[in-house]
Amino acid sequence: QVQLVESGGGLVQAGGSLRLSCAASGHTFSAYAMGWFRQAPGKERECVAAINWSGSMIHYADSVKGRFTLSRDNAKNTLYLQMNSLKAEDTAVYLCAAVALRYGLRGRADEYDYWGQGTQVTVSS
Repeated sequence: QVQLVESGGGLVQAGGSLRLSCAASGHTFSAYAMGWFRQAPGKERECVAAINWSGSMIHYADSVKGRFTLSRDNAKNTLYLQMNSLKAEDTAVYLCAAVALRYGLRGRADEYDYWGQGTQVTVSS
């Protein structure tokens, strides 16, 4: 079992940047494919980006492609999401998630087994 703790959220003006981190503990981080999701009030949880265990495969939602960069450091047990050119519509609670997976990555919330508590990102226009 892995425990996940997100950090790095906050209030930023449109066009600004934030870097989210997700620190993992409790199990071998490299055994997990990871994802960043976001959920805005009244909306479904959306996969923003997902990454396989090694970082060799990354998938982005069309809405963030070219603006967000997902990466992981298995030596530091940490997942990162660099968010640039932020827009008001990026406002949401951002959550990281993990699933034990040797090959590939996953893009649906119901495919993940472990979740962090989330960090709020608010983009003012």
